[in-house]
Amino acid sequence: MADILENRKLLLIIGGGIAAYKCLDLIRRLKERGVEIQAVLTGGGGKFVTPLSLSSLTENKVYQDLFSLTDEAEMGHIRLSRENDLILVAPATANMMAKMANGISDNLATTTLLATNKPVMIAPTMNSQMWGHPATQHNLNVLKERGTLIIPPADGDLACGEVGTGRLAEVDEIISNIEAFFLSSENSNLLKGKSFTVTAGPTYEAIDPVRYLANHSSGKQGYAIAKALRDYGANVTLVSGPTNLEPPAGIRILNVTSAREMMEATENSLPADGVVCVAAVADWHVNNPQRQKIKKRPGAIPTLELIENPDILKSISNHKEHRPRLVIGFAAETENVTNHAQNKLENKGCDWIVANDISGDVMGGDRNQVQIVTKEGVSEWPYQSKVEVAQQLAKQIEDFFKDNK
Repeated sequence: MADILENRKLLLIIGGGIAAYKCLDLIRRLKERGVEIQAVLTGGGGKFVTPLSLSSLTENKVYQDLFSLTDEAEMGHIRLSRENDLILVAPATANMMAKMANGISDNLATTTLLATNKPVMIAPTMNSQMWGHPATQHNLNVLKERGTLIIPPADGDLACGEVGTGRLAEVDEIISNIEAFFLSSENSNLLKGKSFTVTAGPTYEAIDPVRYLANHSSGKQGYAIAKALRDYGANVTLVSGPTNLEPPAGIRILNVTSAREMMEATENSLPADGVVCVAAVADWHVNNPQRQKIKKRPGAIPTLELIENPDILKSISNHKEHRPRLVIGFAAETENVTNHAQNKLENKGCDWIVANDISGDVMGGDRNQVQIVTKEGVSEWPYQSKVEVAQQLAKQIEDFFKDNK
């Protein structure tokens, strides 16, 4: 299969942040995939990376000056804004986002962005207080409403010495988002007319008003699958347990807390052509959770009576009235992954099991390695980003419906 990025044209606008250095690695890796790249270097960006390094890696001229006589004789900003398949702003500073949201065009980068009729993707990075400021969040919402694609900033240590949300997404994540954009452009009608329900994240089972039973699920894999199915043209309902993730645009989202709430929401989403049970649902809930906080007393350890939660995957797989044509479950295992997944496939009555070894940082990380277990056999996929897993799964789902009309 041809690389989805081969022969694509990308305009990279490099903003003024220390994370601009990551763009050098981004360019190198995209070039290896066959992407043709042109770069616009802002004044701030030029404080961190040089035009020489960018031109060496892109093998193209680097554009900086709005009033360049040579470039503007050819209407450079118009040409740059129109001849590429996608415009990526990375890093996108708070200042850049504010100018984009308010239509300010006082340099080559912002003028190009205002003049473009091509899709725009931004990867913001800034201090966490700046990111959370109402002005920045307002500008972010304005850009989303206009169709700008957002690669959310990551959490961690910031260049200013603080810790919080504001790191530029890693290069793998940026490339995955670029891939997802081009895949969605090509595949936007492949599942048109089909409806899917995806469950994601953990469930919280209350012990008292301040404590609960849960697990380490981040919801990233389920959200990525919901997005991939949306990009294939499907109508998607996402039943989500508590996460810190941004709700995907164009998807109906049902927020739940407990396993019983997730069961009810999933059943109410039927009928559907397919259900993908990605959520890491708690197996038990506490009988009669306390209405007041359980106070700690020396030597007194409370006893919790646990009751088994409803089995969502098994219930949907054996639904008498609205059994979907395709039901997919997930098996998060720490040992004997294939055997446990095969047993789960048989016991639950679903069609496929996506099995993964979670003994590493899979539950909260950005990458995953899975096996697809069906009655026909086991297919092992490579270690890749969760976005790539989602895209590959969406393609296999599309193949199923194409072959089983």
